[in-house]
Amino acid sequence: MEQSIRTQPPGPRRRPPTGAAEAAVPGPASPPEQGPPARYRPPAGAAASRVRLRLRLRLPPGLGARGRPRGGPPARLTAVGTGVLAVAGTVAFALVDRVVFGGLGVFFGLGYLVVCFQLAVRVRLADLPAAPISGPIAFAAALLLLGPVSAPGVTAQVVALASGLALRAGWLFTGTSLAALIVAARYLAQRRFRRSR
Repeated sequence: MEQSIRTQPPGPRRRPPTGAAEAAVPGPASPPEQGPPARYRPPAGAAASRVRLRLRLRLPPGLGARGRPRGGPPARLTAVGTGVLAVAGTVAFALVDRVVFGGLGVFFGLGYLVVCFQLAVRVRLADLPAAPISGPIAFAAALLLLGPVSAPGVTAQVVALASGLALRAGWLFTGTSLAALIVAARYLAQRRFRRSR
């Protein structure tokens, strides 16, 4: 049967008998039947990853994949920045206390505690002593600017400042001690971290 198929002249091919239909071998002129070539379709996950990659490449460097700012350590204050923030924050709390409550009282003291805490947390490691130092200076500046003065003159202002510091010594020492404790804890933690390396 195979010889008859191979020696068959070109033209329409003869069909083998019904019994040998299953054993027929296609000739070289007729390649095996194949369906239309299927187009390659990447899986849905690969296409989604490409789109995400393009989005990530087009976003600014400070933003993440969803447009949110990237996490990281908060901005640290220098010694000058610590002093400016201390004076500005303490004077702002003193001004609000004087306008709303008519004097420098509890709101001013609580505001000073908040300022001291923020200074101690946000100051950079190289300028740690600036936090407990700038706090009392800002406290004294707020009393000098917004504290009650009985009489005009430099002497009256010095006396008013001294009396204001004496009357509010509890707030002053509490805020300064809080800043000093946080700074000391940060310093010790940094030393342990360096030793562990």
